[in-house]
Amino acid sequence: MATQGLVIINTGHGKGKTTAAFGQALRAAGQGMKVCIIQFIKGQGKTGEALAFAAAFPEQVELHLAGTGFTWQQDMETVKAAALAGWQLAGEKILSDAYDLIVLDELTYLIGFGIVSEEEILDLFRQRPQRLHLVITGRDASSGLIEYADLVTEMHALKHPYQKGIKAQKGIEF
Repeated sequence: MATQGLVIINTGHGKGKTTAAFGQALRAAGQGMKVCIIQFIKGQGKTGEALAFAAAFPEQVELHLAGTGFTWQQDMETVKAAALAGWQLAGEKILSDAYDLIVLDELTYLIGFGIVSEEEILDLFRQRPQRLHLVITGRDASSGLIEYADLVTEMHALKHPYQKGIKAQKGIEF
């Protein structure tokens, strides 16, 4: 029986979009599925998730850091070049038929920043193998992505420790 790949979006301005996507990747890897994760915006630092995947699932989970870090702290051309290289990699991975699940972390920003058009992204998604699951994260998912997706969850922030001056903490935010 063939699997029907789902498109899952975690969007909104609340915390937890990437965490939920990585939880989905962990669930898939635990079931013996082959997973690829591409992070578009986040920088090159080693997160707890990256360290855990490398230790627990070195043959099943690939993690690619295609971002350069916080976009507001650098030249937009640098951000754009890194994002385009990540997008090219995503295209290769999606069309390869080598994975069961691909996480495209912070993909929504490529549309929001005008780096890749919504239509180009949707065109690629339409070409994916039928069995391939995609998980997309990022704020402000476009209407076309939302319409195309099978499952969309919006994270809404009610309260955040940053509002009290508490900075990101190892093991909690990264």
